[in-house]
Order: sequence, then structure tokens, then C-alpha cells
Amino acid sequence: MNVLALVLLGLTGVAGLALVLLGRPAPQARGAAMAALLAAAAASAWAGGDATDTELGIATVLAVFASVAGGGPVATGVLHAADPAAVGVLGGAQDPEILRGGAWIGVLERAALTGTLLAGWPEGLAVVLAVKGLGRFAELRSPAAAERFIVGTLASALWAAACAGLVLLLRV
Repeated sequence: MNVLALVLLGLTGVAGLALVLLGRPAPQARGAAMAALLAAAAASAWAGGDATDTELGIATVLAVFASVAGGGPVATGVLHAADPAAVGVLGGAQDPEILRGGAWIGVLERAALTGTLLAGWPEGLAVVLAVKGLGRFAELRSPAAAERFIVGTLASALWAAACAGLVLLLRV
């Protein structure tokens, strides 16, 4: 079962990358597809036996990949569900001035969050999110930007934690 969990985790990362590059289907469907793949991987990891050191190493790499590649479609899906008018056809904000660079910041944020959790340093979550909040503070004066920041950050952080959690399931 652990091998199946690894395959599904890898597919989650590949699917996330493909969805980012292709921009299809609709944002909500992208997020749901990513969540379903990760849930299937988690169920398989839960049912699996003790993971070997090799499996844990592979799972760690795949979890960071799935976190980074899959978090964009998930965050876009959640943002679209929260406010369908605020998200464009390819998932970007219709107003390009609202939180520019958010996709790249999200990639770095998810990599850092997943890394801190996998390293056994959950306090790193607070550090990463505080730095992000301080860096964006001046841009959060408009209610639309503040809402987008909060919803996107929470969706992204939860996705990163879920990817790291799968590895922790394999460690048990």
C-alpha cells in the first residue's frame, strides 16, 4: 500500500503541474481533482504498513513536489469558490494590481511550510506566515486584497500541511 501512496502522491504533483501549465478545467474542478488525489494517497498511506527509509525519502521529495505544484490549482479553486468574479479564466486575478507575484510567493511559501513540517519544526509555520504577512502589509489596505490574501494563504498553507501530513502518516 505504501507504493500505491507514493504513486498517488507523485501523480498529485504531476497533475498539479499539468493543471498549472494547461489552465484547464475550471478552477473549482482543478482544486477538487487535486484534493481527491491527495485523499486517495493519504488513505493508501494510512492502510499501508511500516514504510522503509527509502520509501520515506521518496515520499518526502514527492510531498514537497506535490505541495509546490498542486497548491496553485487548490488555492485558485478555493479563491474561485469564495468569489467567482475575482478570478479570471486562467486562475489569475482580473485586476493584475491585486497582490502581484502571488503565484510565485505561494510556491515558495508551500515549499517552506512543507519543509518546516517535515523537519519537525512546526514553529516554522508561524515564521513563514509572519514574514509573508509583513511583506504584504502595505498592499492589504483594500478589502479585496486583504480577503484574497487571507483565503489564498489559508488554502495554500492547508494544502502544504496535508502534503506533509501524508509523509507523517507513512512514518507511523
